[in-house]
Amino acid sequence: MSVDIRAFKGAELLAHTTDLHSVYVDAFCSPPWNEGTERAVEFTDRLPGDVRRPGFTAAIAMEGAAMLGFATAWTTPAPFPTDRCYPQVAAGLGPDCTSGWLVGASETDQLAVRSRARGTGLAGELLEAVIADAPEGRAWLLTSVRSGQAMSFYRRQGWTQATHPSPDGKGIVVFLGPRHPARSQVARPV
Repeated sequence: MSVDIRAFKGAELLAHTTDLHSVYVDAFCSPPWNEGTERAVEFTDRLPGDVRRPGFTAAIAMEGAAMLGFATAWTTPAPFPTDRCYPQVAAGLGPDCTSGWLVGASETDQLAVRSRARGTGLAGELLEAVIADAPEGRAWLLTSVRSGQAMSFYRRQGWTQATHPSPDGKGIVVFLGPRHPARSQVARPV
């Protein structure tokens, strides 16, 4: 498989909205995520705003004319956001760690790879492409505990789990990137 990784820093990504939607559906509308297709529509509907965020970066993986995957990231603003899953993140880390570790860092928002390209190393390449310029190595992301595969993937990529939700299998977890200076300060689970 000859794959070309292309980087984007702004609105030029919008030319690929149809392909991004298709990859999102392939990646997230089946187990373990089981998201409805309306979530893919929400993702593409918010893209025009996302590409204008400070520090926005994206990477897409193309095999010829076919998109195999993508990743998006941006700089987490100050004050720390209060929409989407951000309140859970802040509750899990506490105010000092949230502010010190995440605000001003590169936040990976989406990472999606078509099912036929999983296990090829493509997801790792896309993730590295969007965090390569993270300020002082400060990169973070969150994922759901619904996917042990996703959590294992991030660990294999050198990411450190910074929050440890209850063992009931619900909630989100925050991971700090492999070069994040706060990795050594993360409390290990009991």
